Amino acid sequence: MKKLEIFDPAMCCSTGVCGVDVDPALVQFAADLQWVAEQGVEVKRYNLGQEPQAFAENPAVVKEMEAGIDRLPVIAIDGHIVATGAYPSRIQLAQKLGLKLASADKPHIKIGGGCCNPKSGCC
Repeated sequence: MKKLEIFDPAMCCSTGVCGVDVDPALVQFAADLQWVAEQGVEVKRYNLGQEPQAFAENPAVVKEMEAGIDRLPVIAIDGHIVATGAYPSRIQLAQKLGLKLASADKPHIKIGGGCCNPKSGCC
């Protein structure tokens, strides 16, 4: 089984899909990660603000961060960094992971209504 790891910059919650001003790119990426997991890939996501130890324990990620915090997010597959500084699209993830992307699997998202509400305490 392949393992996909995402080392996110510090965000208000684990996915960044919360609060009143949600970045649509993060909404799409969260949906893409769910799709990747449904394809049998192990997905691990680390938030710098909540799990700094995961960053510190990975020398390749530390090296990227030393080059600049703008290198986040860092995307790794089976321990090898495959992308930095931006979230890959579902098509790019599928290519990097060797997954087939059927036309029905192309992303479809609804904008609005994040995972959290301001009263939940996650943000």
